[in-house]
Amino acid sequence: MRALISVSDKSGIVEIAKELEALGVEIISTGGTYKKLKGAGVTAVEVSEITGFPECLDGRVKTLHPAIHGGLLAMRSKPSHMKQLADLNIQTIDIVIVNLYPFKTTILKEGVTRAEAVENIDIGGPTMLRSAAKNYQDVLVIVDPSDYDKVLKELKEDGKVSLDTRLYLMHKVFMHTSAYDTMIAEYLKQERNDLTLPENLTMTFEKVQDMRYGENPHQVAAFYREIGNKKGSITDAEQLNGKELSFNNINDTNGALELLKEFTEPTVVACKHGNPCGVGSADNICDAWKKAFAADKVSIFGGIVVLNRELTLDMAEEMMKVFLEVVVAPSYDEKALKLLQTKKNVRLLQLPGIDVPQAEGAYDLKKVNGGLIVQTIDSKLLVEDDLKVVTDRAPSEKEMEDLLFAWRVVKFVKSNGIALAKDKQTVGIGPGQVNRVWATKQAIDHAAELIGEDATKGAVLASDAFFPFDDCVEAAQQAGIRAIIQPGGSIRDEDSIKKCNEYGIAMVFTGMRHFKH
Repeated sequence: MRALISVSDKSGIVEIAKELEALGVEIISTGGTYKKLKGAGVTAVEVSEITGFPECLDGRVKTLHPAIHGGLLAMRSKPSHMKQLADLNIQTIDIVIVNLYPFKTTILKEGVTRAEAVENIDIGGPTMLRSAAKNYQDVLVIVDPSDYDKVLKELKEDGKVSLDTRLYLMHKVFMHTSAYDTMIAEYLKQERNDLTLPENLTMTFEKVQDMRYGENPHQVAAFYREIGNKKGSITDAEQLNGKELSFNNINDTNGALELLKEFTEPTVVACKHGNPCGVGSADNICDAWKKAFAADKVSIFGGIVVLNRELTLDMAEEMMKVFLEVVVAPSYDEKALKLLQTKKNVRLLQLPGIDVPQAEGAYDLKKVNGGLIVQTIDSKLLVEDDLKVVTDRAPSEKEMEDLLFAWRVVKFVKSNGIALAKDKQTVGIGPGQVNRVWATKQAIDHAAELIGEDATKGAVLASDAFFPFDDCVEAAQQAGIRAIIQPGGSIRDEDSIKKCNEYGIAMVFTGMRHFKH
């Protein structure tokens, strides 16, 4: 038997080479791998001795040769193949251990040039892997060091490797090479600043962890990370306390973080089941927490809290009174962290780049039965030049401040979505209703129930899409709401405008909607 070994990740390579040598396997190797094996006392033959041709072009051409690929692709059960090998004086290669140039490591380096990235595109490695995997019945192919022990165990115990294991290793190769090529394609797309949606969409992600279950206990789930610098995303967070994040924790926390990124002043977002339940902005983070908590003291129980300033001791002392699932902050005061860590189950995450927005043109993906719908992320809030006061009364400066606050919030409320706000605090949120007036009434009712009958007096209302009828204005007037912000664009806009003028309510159109389904 002969084994060809050529690896960038050299962990465990000397050990498996020695084990194979002890089993009577002849070792062929290349470049740095050959030097490492020889230095460790492994008897190895350089590829150039097999091909009769020296490595050339700075190592770009080493294994691209019939003496290698003939030995990999020949079907041992096919007499004509074996005769051709004999006629050409080519010997079979029975084991391939290859992993690829570190393209991912290269592109993640600070300041990497395109030339460096391109030079780390492996050619010979994927070709050998594919040749060996295609001939899986006759050639063992190992791309992952974690599989070394599995293969050695079968070779030692049975003298061969089972067909099931061979299929497993074959499958792993094509997953690996597919991910590798996808990384290259995505890198080039970014290099070209190409924001178009491609004709064929291929994406690759790395598994971060398996999960106990998905949204429900009967569903299988795992957490995957996009490859690249994803600063400001939950994949970049460091967990400082608590149990492993669940599927729902990650999904809900991601939504809360995306809303938080809309704010620059000290802000706290509380989220439950993918919807904000309380949002507050203030001059300091503890006061922002008090506003977010007071907005809905019921729904925050078992919820997610994210903030864009260091979590202080006074805030931690207040938070200790509430059961929370996840807390995310850019940093923690040392005493605050120690205090919160006394609650063993609360998941504390530190995310230094919490305010870093997603890259323009990033994808938002939704799986549907039999397909995938893809769009770019909703990265815009509004175009200020498009803001248009459409009523006789313009909002006051304070009302406009609250309108823009509410508009940031409603962008992340499930449609049909309504957000009520006053003094940079949400006072009522109506998410995910099948008609807009129900969402409006729900937000108003919740405000009265959770904060008080006067909670909506002097408040403002934001709607993620236009009012189809003037019934939302009627409900707003009855609740004492003084200003409304919405996209406009309904054929019945004039009805809502007239009703606002009748009640002295200011209304602003943004010209941009924010559906979130």
